[in-house]
Amino acid sequence: MGDLVTTRLVLHPMTVGEAGRVVAGAPGDGDRWAPGYPTDGDVSAAGRFLSTCASTGDPRPFGNYEIRRREDGLAIGGIGFHGPPDEEGGVTIGYGLIPSVRGRGYASEALRELLLFARARGVTRVKGDADLDNVASQRVMTAAGMRPAGQDDRVRYFEATWTDEAAWTDETAGTGRS
Repeated sequence: MGDLVTTRLVLHPMTVGEAGRVVAGAPGDGDRWAPGYPTDGDVSAAGRFLSTCASTGDPRPFGNYEIRRREDGLAIGGIGFHGPPDEEGGVTIGYGLIPSVRGRGYASEALRELLLFARARGVTRVKGDADLDNVASQRVMTAAGMRPAGQDDRVRYFEATWTDEAAWTDETAGTGRS
């Protein structure tokens, strides 16, 4: 499976070896990590990916992706699925960036691409969530085309759903790209 490419980013599907290096915090030859990568969230996601690979096999294309900047190839965060689609066609996503690159629209750009990717593979619903005080993450999901779907005393939930056979387009995702 190849990389997903956006205007400014490359979403690189992680391999078991790459995930192992992220968990160990030790880049290998050829790994290009920006200062601050991996974050605790990246390590946790890579660990979940490795656990899934060990128990049920490689979930790709519904695994983890390293977010890399196209301009310099540096890994600046991660995005991915918490597993393959469930019996109703739903998936859950998560994402994060190193602090030094937040606020530049990278997370929304990466999430829009992952939503398009999921929809093209028959996913009918993508879910995500953010702590109530994490307004930036809530804005990322909204900017990417997800809608609020409820909240509890700690978390606001978001989702993107498709109920017909029409393809989800960049226009639907609010990018204005064609």
